Amino acid sequence: MGTTSVTALNDVSLAMNEGEFVSIQGTSGSGKSTLLNMVGGLDHPTSGDVFFNAQPLGPFSKKEMARYRRYSVGMIFQNFNLIPTMSAEENVGLALAFGGIRGTQRRQRAEELLGRVGLADRLTHRPSELSGGEQQRVAIARALANNPRVLLADEPTGNVDSTRAHELLALLREMVDNDSLTILMVTHDRELATSFSDRIILMKDGRVVEG
Repeated sequence: MGTTSVTALNDVSLAMNEGEFVSIQGTSGSGKSTLLNMVGGLDHPTSGDVFFNAQPLGPFSKKEMARYRRYSVGMIFQNFNLIPTMSAEENVGLALAFGGIRGTQRRQRAEELLGRVGLADRLTHRPSELSGGEQQRVAIARALANNPRVLLADEPTGNVDSTRAHELLALLREMVDNDSLTILMVTHDRELATSFSDRIILMKDGRVVEG
């Protein structure tokens, strides 16, 4: 930041198992989102490496990294990041198109995913016609479009009320239990983290201090 050097992550060593639901907590600026971005291949460490399935991401070419982000990890955010001019089905379909799925198969897969998150009757609705909880469900369906092994969630319940938050995390927990999906979630809500995750990691000043 200007002439000031900021160490976002400092000597962090962390391992996750397949089919594990892990929550990250800590104060603002503790490095939570940076850690999530490292795992997602959006940021790159100045030293050390991120390993996925025992493979380091550091040597990946741009093409290999794009493929990793497209097929290995899915991401959902607090602000949903849906395209406002597209319907729920079209938002999910766009992710499928990037994954190389075309035509009828793409439409069927989008409908299947939206049905799975409880939005079978909302396929043609645009984001402005959906509640916050419904928009986040579309975002989850989109993140799962190409069958990622890891789902990264950055404050996914930050813009929904407590009832919708519990519903969303119950849905994610079900996917962990039934599909061996691995989830790494940043959340400020201790009660949600305790209720739904297998493990809570506490961060402070760029370090893991617990978990």
